[in-house]
Amino acid sequence: MSPPSSKRKPFQFRLDLSSGVPAYRQIIDQVLGGISARSLAGGDRLPTVRQLAVDLSINPNTVIRAYRELEIRGMLETQQGTGTFISNKKIERDEAERQRRLDQLAGELAARAGSAGFTIGELIERLTEIQGEAAQKRR
Repeated sequence: MSPPSSKRKPFQFRLDLSSGVPAYRQIIDQVLGGISARSLAGGDRLPTVRQLAVDLSINPNTVIRAYRELEIRGMLETQQGTGTFISNKKIERDEAERQRRLDQLAGELAARAGSAGFTIGELIERLTEIQGEAAQKRR
């Protein structure tokens, strides 16, 4: 398997234990998001179960659960004695999974904004501004 591209920053896992989303689910979502954002690519090596558990201060069984689910989906490949890698297979998420993930992200963002004292209207206004800025950069 190949090492991560030198053009990309090393992928960094982060957990938000106050989000209400289980840690294993956050790991899964971060791997899927990293693949979508191209910060993770086929052949990239992930941290060992033990190393990721230490880095995130969580039980290794939590990491095992996340990695196992990603393996079942075909997103990861584990090679005994070598490590766990992002699969080179091109796997498309179905529309139901995409919608579930969007609902989860929107709910988390709305909850965080509310707890920080912002209204959903203010959040939508800012997201619209960001969308406009991104469109200008693409031109």
